[in-house]
Amino acid sequence: MSFIDRHIRAFLLTELLAGMLLTLRYMFRPKVTLNYPYEKGPLSPRFRGEHALRRYSNGEERCIACKLCEAICPALAITIEADARADDGSRRTTRYDIDMTKCIYCGFCEEACPVDAIVEGPNFEYATETREELMYDKAKLLDNGARWEVEIAHRLNADAKYR
Repeated sequence: MSFIDRHIRAFLLTELLAGMLLTLRYMFRPKVTLNYPYEKGPLSPRFRGEHALRRYSNGEERCIACKLCEAICPALAITIEADARADDGSRRTTRYDIDMTKCIYCGFCEEACPVDAIVEGPNFEYATETREELMYDKAKLLDNGARWEVEIAHRLNADAKYR
């Protein structure tokens, strides 16, 4: 009986008609494709993109030079040098470098930081032409923090109850 059924289905082209009906059904649904450079999809609050160093609202750097991020980095991509301030004696970084070619975007540095100084922001579009441009120093990281502060603060607030 299956031999006859198979030949009848092949003669009546039932598989072809089923495929055409499926195509017709999806033709009138709203499109889900994004026109990427001009339209961007939503990012998760836990997305890990380009690194940034944050400042407090008074403009002071958040990093207290505890070096926990440097110690926990599995790729050894972070280098920190610290010194005591002349005015109040608190420790602050004199050098904070991240080699983005080594970074594996694990987020351990962000999790280890007790003051949320180093974060991985929402920027994922930072292609460069040379490797040297991917060696981030303290000034570049602070600039990223200033540029993305609103989005970073929103992301940290959205994810706060899960931390």
